[in-house]
Amino acid sequence: MNFSLLCKHLSRITFLIALTMVFSLPWAFPDIGGSAEFEYDGFFGLLGAMAIALFVSGLLWYFGKHAKGQLYRKEAMAIVGLSWMLATVLGAMPYLLSRTEMSPGRVMQVWDACFESQSGFSTTGATVLTNVQMEEGYALVPRSILFWRSSTHFLGGMGIIVLFVAILGQGSAGKTLMRSEIPGPTKEGPQTRMQHTAWIFATIYIVLTFALAIILGCCGLSWFDSLCTAFGTMATGGFSTYNDSVGHFSQLPNVGVTGALWAESFIMLFMVIAGTNFTLLYFVAIGKPLKLIKDVEWRTYIATLFVLTLLIVFFGYLHRDELFYTGSNFWPSFASGLRHSSFQVVSIMTTTGFSSGANFDAWNNFGRGMLLLLMFVGGCAGSTGGGLKVIRHIMFLNIIRLELEKAYHPTVVRPLRLGGHPVEDQNLRKNILVYFGLILVIFIFSWMFLITTEPDHTWIRGGTGAEHMDHKLIDCASSVAATLNNVGPGLGTVGPKYTYTHFTPQAKVLFIWLMMVGRLEIFAILVLFLPGFWRNH
Repeated sequence: MNFSLLCKHLSRITFLIALTMVFSLPWAFPDIGGSAEFEYDGFFGLLGAMAIALFVSGLLWYFGKHAKGQLYRKEAMAIVGLSWMLATVLGAMPYLLSRTEMSPGRVMQVWDACFESQSGFSTTGATVLTNVQMEEGYALVPRSILFWRSSTHFLGGMGIIVLFVAILGQGSAGKTLMRSEIPGPTKEGPQTRMQHTAWIFATIYIVLTFALAIILGCCGLSWFDSLCTAFGTMATGGFSTYNDSVGHFSQLPNVGVTGALWAESFIMLFMVIAGTNFTLLYFVAIGKPLKLIKDVEWRTYIATLFVLTLLIVFFGYLHRDELFYTGSNFWPSFASGLRHSSFQVVSIMTTTGFSSGANFDAWNNFGRGMLLLLMFVGGCAGSTGGGLKVIRHIMFLNIIRLELEKAYHPTVVRPLRLGGHPVEDQNLRKNILVYFGLILVIFIFSWMFLITTEPDHTWIRGGTGAEHMDHKLIDCASSVAATLNNVGPGLGTVGPKYTYTHFTPQAKVLFIWLMMVGRLEIFAILVLFLPGFWRNH
């Protein structure tokens, strides 16, 4: 392992993080941020965090300035894992130095700040902040810190390393860096050179992000809300500038009900786009939309969104959910149910985690159960979405079908196929099964850890002991699923109306690890704990 080479490249990533903090500073001023007075805590907290990031960058550069040699696969994987750990710590500095409060009088501790930082960079969107809204010109969380919070989504959306490759280029290691940062078993890129591919992906991502920000501004949102919402949408992150997320837009005087409906519709559209493979978006951009239509993963992705929305609407009416029985006549009630159901299905499946204002945790058990299962599906490979990815589920079902056929036709040998074409990678079948197995093992052990170590009083809701234990079992499973799959909100105590602030420090540390593992698809983090990985060969 070439440690001086690691230091050299980590110093550049650290500098990129410090540079990003600059864009949050202007929002501390009243005329820009909209606050009643200058935000001393937010402004100087960001300055202090920038100073620390620049110092760390300089220190790493000093140890790596004489680095020579080629960046191989092992060093590239180490950079991916270590950079996310480093980003988590440095991204937590603005919260700590500004003494940001989770609730009145309760200042964020180290584990709280690292949780919020990792949630941003991993585009999970889970939060420990109980009140992020500005009320009467005053905000519990400084506006500049809120903008930094959303900026971590922007950086994490396509991955710090992808931006790093796009800007600086890493030669032969670019392929490893890209594979580690772009979630899922990606298809071949539109260009052969990885740096050029990274430039294309980064350009598409940035253009779509700012296009959505402009559209939301035209719907009546302030530029602060527009940018933060756009960052959370295209990164499939879900951090919002309001406690009730997207559902608050209709209460804004410059937006109103009509503007909120338009904004919500465009956010839903861009969430679907963000969950699409960026390679397919590239083909659409160059005038080859048939590539999108012919892609089996994208067709399955869209069909899943459509079918599950209809099923949730049907069972919502069947179980007479309040969402579908608002006291009005049929069509307005149906339109409201369809609107909220479709938005939440898209939001959860793409792992964005926005809420349309409807409390999906109060839906019938079928609706809640389907949303929980959708957390494990995710978007397409090569998108900014989390989860296991649609293509893995397609391949997994194909593997099961082949194994069942083999049980009664043991002599028949059939290749694994995707979209009618045989898969050339012979190791893909094993990789898919190993990945599903690792996800299951991590989920089970994390769930058992939470139900064993978390105090019972968190789940006391005035019910019987049996009801209390049922809540704890389901809520702990939901919180693990929501963080491991980078969704954010879950069910029960981590539902759309609540936050993760009530969990113990050890649980928050577990969630930090789960969010990182989920974002980097397990292997880039787990290899760091193998002694053989660090040995020179």
